[in-house]
Amino acid sequence: MRMLINVPETVVADALRGMAAAHPELTVDVENRVIVRRDAPVAGKVALVSGGGSGHEPLHGGFVGPGMLSAACPGEVFTSPVPDQMLRAAAAVNSGAGVLFIVKNYTGDVLNFDMAAELAEDEGIQVAKVLVNDDVAVTDSLYTAGRRGTGATLFVEKIAGAAADEGQPLERVEAIGRQVNENSRSFGVALSACSTPAKGSPTFDLPDGELELGVGIHGEPGRERRPMMTSGEIADFAVDAVLDDMSPRNPVLVLVNGMGATPLLELYGFNAEVQRILTARGVAVARTLVGNYVTSLDMAGASVTLCQVDGELLRLWDAPVRTAGLRWGM
Repeated sequence: MRMLINVPETVVADALRGMAAAHPELTVDVENRVIVRRDAPVAGKVALVSGGGSGHEPLHGGFVGPGMLSAACPGEVFTSPVPDQMLRAAAAVNSGAGVLFIVKNYTGDVLNFDMAAELAEDEGIQVAKVLVNDDVAVTDSLYTAGRRGTGATLFVEKIAGAAADEGQPLERVEAIGRQVNENSRSFGVALSACSTPAKGSPTFDLPDGELELGVGIHGEPGRERRPMMTSGEIADFAVDAVLDDMSPRNPVLVLVNGMGATPLLELYGFNAEVQRILTARGVAVARTLVGNYVTSLDMAGASVTLCQVDGELLRLWDAPVRTAGLRWGM
């Protein structure tokens, strides 16, 4: 096993200690697995809490900070955090204005966040929830009933986070988050499998010279396997799958997201193909983000996420943000 780790059992704790050392603007509770804005709770501000299995960095801990999340709960690798983590995070960031849970549609995440919401409300914390289910590749998968939550999570956390930082009330921040999710679609492609620290070898079999179209961020199977294709051919398949499921009337945000092991040289080339197709299909592009944001350990591949935006959503997207994984305007 060639990984830059000590032992698999401590990989998440070691990463959290390193994050704490690199980002003093965060309060990182290594033992209880909670990452919080150091200035939390912010008086009068709706707090945003998200989380999920580790291995998708910078999602979610890398998106904690002004303009995005108030707290994040990292689970073990590809494993949901537990309700106690979520409750601890909600209590740490609640200012009395309420807490919004942002949840990717995976069974463990959904069940545990639901339980945490009940526990928080028992303690007098008002909780709302946005479920992210943007992946058009499959309706049901190994870990979910319905569509999986993938790249749109970043759009929801950023845009809803900006609304919360403006002081908008919980009901409005929740509605904005739901609107962003409803306006978003994603499709992912794997060129290689990922390897978890515990297993130390690929988590699924992807033969040389083949790729998985519609892969999930844990390596769940997608629509089909094919012999290797060019960047342009992959982009044609991915963007067509997204646009077959949505008909944008307004401009879109574009996320060309790396799965963890794909160099920026390739991602920018892939983005050129994505932009070519959108232009040909008459889809106006408002903003584009390229990089590794919602990853799957060391998987090679990419995903495309489109989010239709109006003037208000675009304004919130452009609002300042300062986190470990995303920052502009500050």
